[in-house]
Amino acid sequence: QVQPVESGGGWVQPGGSLRLSCEVPESIFRIYSMGWYRQGPGKQRELVAEIGTDHTPYYGAFVKRRFSIYRDMDKNTVYLQMNSLKAEDTAVYLCHAGEIYWGRGTQVTVSS
Repeated sequence: QVQPVESGGGWVQPGGSLRLSCEVPESIFRIYSMGWYRQGPGKQRELVAEIGTDHTPYYGAFVKRRFSIYRDMDKNTVYLQMNSLKAEDTAVYLCHAGEIYWGRGTQVTVSS
């Protein structure tokens, strides 16, 4: 079974940056939108960002221009660049392809 491969999570201080990556096979990458959800402690899962096959991005309302999602067509990888991170961004971030294929999640912790 295909599972997106995520990387890039970790710990960062408030105001810092992280870049998450998510790789899938080319056959999936080229036909599905891809994106990230997150689930913080005691919170419901929420959409962070998505990007269509035409590279059109969509962001959750809380992002407020802090994050940027983009595709690398040569690497079959989608990236989520996260800047100006806040403590409330602490969560497990899950990558998906077409909301059909899901990664295992990568932990992002923002604290001082």
